[in-house]
Amino acid sequence: MKLLQTFFLSIILSSSFIAQEIELKPQFPSQQEKTTEISLVILGNVQDAGFPHIACQKDCCTALFENPDKSRKVVSLGILDPLNDKKYLFEATPDITSQLKLFKNYASENSKEVPDGIFLTHAHIGHYTGLMYFGKEAMNASNIPVYAMPKMKVFLESNGPWSQLMVNKNILIHELNHKKELVLSKDLKVIPFLVPHRDEYSETVGYKILGPNKKALFIPDIDKWEKWDTDIIKEIADVDYAFLDATFYDGAEINNRDISEIPHPFIIESMKRFSGLSSEEKNKIYFIHFNHTNPALDPESSQTKIILQKGFHIARINETFQL
Repeated sequence: MKLLQTFFLSIILSSSFIAQEIELKPQFPSQQEKTTEISLVILGNVQDAGFPHIACQKDCCTALFENPDKSRKVVSLGILDPLNDKKYLFEATPDITSQLKLFKNYASENSKEVPDGIFLTHAHIGHYTGLMYFGKEAMNASNIPVYAMPKMKVFLESNGPWSQLMVNKNILIHELNHKKELVLSKDLKVIPFLVPHRDEYSETVGYKILGPNKKALFIPDIDKWEKWDTDIIKEIADVDYAFLDATFYDGAEINNRDISEIPHPFIIESMKRFSGLSSEEKNKIYFIHFNHTNPALDPESSQTKIILQKGFHIARINETFQL
């Protein structure tokens, strides 16, 4: 009898553990879960080099080399326009293969595998190198529209292997201009704007995405807020969602690097700058673009709890926002 009781108790405990484990894992959409509204989907929230990070020997990466986490993807947004059966990608990341498959699950059943347009922010590896998968060695795509600023356009046109994508007509580059609105449909518009960053090969932009009812701000990469000639507080006031650079939580993460070489705004600096905002304004802010060392990537970390307690959010893969 005791043996039977022990057996059933182990089953109950095992079931409870499995249920908790399932609850903690990110829930990905089934092919049946569709949106009928213009929406923004988080397809990744990690910094350029991904997670686990190449050659990383720290605790943050060790387990992920053995058991990869499919929720740890490089920063990217997807915009769905169901009424026009269109979808747009912001950033072409090294994780683009799995991100496009995930993105397709939100679109109509007959939706194409590739997006109807890709918007690039700048020429750092996590933001444009996914374009390589549209080339001859991989998909050999046909004239995928890619939207880029003038210097970014010249960089792609003038350097291989990216130039080959244009020669072979795998992609077709459309030039963007600072603060010039691009109309994608009557209910969907995009405005690029320049931001200060390490511009070795191209300028860097953020985007304002305007839906029929709501607006979103997307700034995955920027130098310190005080280096920008625009007031970020006013920009937040003008939108409903603000997805902002959160590469590092604080300086402790990069004690082996020269901080002047990577002058992103620390999360603690951004929270201090935004501390005077109303709870309604703070509620708009979603931190995104986390370095692999950033403890806020861990939903259970004390840093995550501090961010949430102060009224801000952390952008997580698979979250959806109606525009």
